[in-house]
Amino acid sequence: MNSSIQKITDRIIKRSHKSRTGYLNQIDQNFRAGPRRQFLSEGNLAHAAAACPLHEKTEILGAQWANLAIVTAYNDMLSAHQPFAKFPPLIKHAARRNGATAQVAGGTPAMCDGVTQGKDGMELSLLSRDTIAMSTAVALSHDMFDAGIYLGVCDKIVPGLLIGALRYGHIPAIFAPAGPMPSGIPNPEKAKIRQKFAEGLIGRDELLKAESASYHAPGTCTFYGTANSNQMLMEIMGLQLPGASFIHPSTPLRDAMTAQTTRRAIQITHLGDAYTPAGKVIDEKSIVNGLVGLMATGGSTNLAIHMIAIARAAGIIIDWDDFADISAVVPLICRIYPNGTADVNHFHAAGGMAYLVGELINEGLVHTDVTTVAGGEGLVEYTREPIRNGHAEVDYVLYRNGPTESLDKEILTDFTEPFRPDGGMRLLQGNLGRSVMKVSAVKRANWFVEAPAIVVDHQDDLVDLYQDGKLERDFVAVVRFQGPKANGMPELHKFTPILGALQDKGFKVAIVTDGRMSGASGKFTAAIHLVPEALDGGPISKIKNDDIIRVDPVNNSVEVLNVDLSKRAEADRPNRQLSAITGMDMFGPMRAASRTAEEGAGFLGEPEWMT
Repeated sequence: MNSSIQKITDRIIKRSHKSRTGYLNQIDQNFRAGPRRQFLSEGNLAHAAAACPLHEKTEILGAQWANLAIVTAYNDMLSAHQPFAKFPPLIKHAARRNGATAQVAGGTPAMCDGVTQGKDGMELSLLSRDTIAMSTAVALSHDMFDAGIYLGVCDKIVPGLLIGALRYGHIPAIFAPAGPMPSGIPNPEKAKIRQKFAEGLIGRDELLKAESASYHAPGTCTFYGTANSNQMLMEIMGLQLPGASFIHPSTPLRDAMTAQTTRRAIQITHLGDAYTPAGKVIDEKSIVNGLVGLMATGGSTNLAIHMIAIARAAGIIIDWDDFADISAVVPLICRIYPNGTADVNHFHAAGGMAYLVGELINEGLVHTDVTTVAGGEGLVEYTREPIRNGHAEVDYVLYRNGPTESLDKEILTDFTEPFRPDGGMRLLQGNLGRSVMKVSAVKRANWFVEAPAIVVDHQDDLVDLYQDGKLERDFVAVVRFQGPKANGMPELHKFTPILGALQDKGFKVAIVTDGRMSGASGKFTAAIHLVPEALDGGPISKIKNDDIIRVDPVNNSVEVLNVDLSKRAEADRPNRQLSAITGMDMFGPMRAASRTAEEGAGFLGEPEWMT
């Protein structure tokens, strides 16, 4: 085991001792032998089985078979979630074939950052994660279920489902993804067209044609943003079956994998022979494995928030120092857009998760002695890949050893020739606070920026300045009052093409913000997730136009130069009218209760053992 990774793991275990002990005690207290529903009253049980087909009703009332909860984020607006329409029937059929029943226990909201990007609705995006967690808890609250199968893929949805599942950590949990859509136009080409539109060189018709050629079919968007980073994490942390992440929707192998997931869910209930509660799959070692995978693949910066919230749900305390220290020792061995030109389909074809996990194991960068839903040899199981068995029983999957050599070293390399010597995620600190920067997608020549500040309180203000021709110079855009408490911490993707175009003209540009960028952000220097946020009186609230800001990822610093911020008053919160149509006022108490970005930006209540 790599000594640095072991040291980081040990300090997380030590830091989390009290809270993790409290969490595990809670799991033990909630454990009960036998089907969960046998402890319900006759009236309770009759309500839960009333609408079931006769055969299933008999088994549910008889309380002999395991009963599986399906918690689904299905809707048919999201391409990644549209395939889930057919999953409940597949799961129910597979459950019956294997001596169990399954019920759709509940649904969760699933909003799309791609649809709300740059719009008021984006201010609900991060808040939706904990809303999903609460929806998951409602679904599990009926005490009817011996395991849960979770249907979700995208940005806030998988973290929300997992947080909810972990708060019911005595119940086994397994995720069943839908997979990516086929590749469309290359991602770099799409980015160039967006930039041309921002520069006024093409019209809306040409932009829409390119966007539709990129997002064109059921399945996950194919770039390596938050959605696909989620899939990598669920696999490397042992919550999906090996190889489940990147199989296309509505294919025989995907359907077989969904049936196999159901079969395994039955086996890991207390009624099976391999009881595996969710709260013991996610532990300090699996969290570290997730962080290692994030760095090795150049994953989404959104996980710098979500992983902290996920860990807290299991009584584990991590912070950005852990991210930075892991990034320092884990080389980047994947080139997937925005860190390269390939997409996740190319990654999968080049060796995918089986090759990635095998390389990480060989290098001693991940813990193999972990509990996973696959059982067997812990993380070693994830060096194998699924194939159809080729016989009449179509819902059965076989496994073979995955590739031990990359099939395309331009996409997946090894640790003798990594694409970067580190994972490309930096913790920046200075007199402005603490922030995160993803450097893996930024050319080294563009890292360091020292320039006058242009201070705005909304991304639209920066767009207006660009359209007025006032950004044709070096500058650092300071976009404040974008933190969790201020407005729900939206992604600030609207001006990405603008800053990219200005950088291409030779200007030195950067952004410093207490908000977020897209999970696929890159190209220019961005110090994001800054804490303390402006609404908490953070130093960012005291910056004025033309203050000199230095963003220096080489020295891990973000600061304002030659200014004594202690002598300045905080800026007033902007009096911005929220759009009534997006229901912002309903989420006011959630924003007010939000923790900092480095604490996971959540608003959920926590047990005493977390305080």
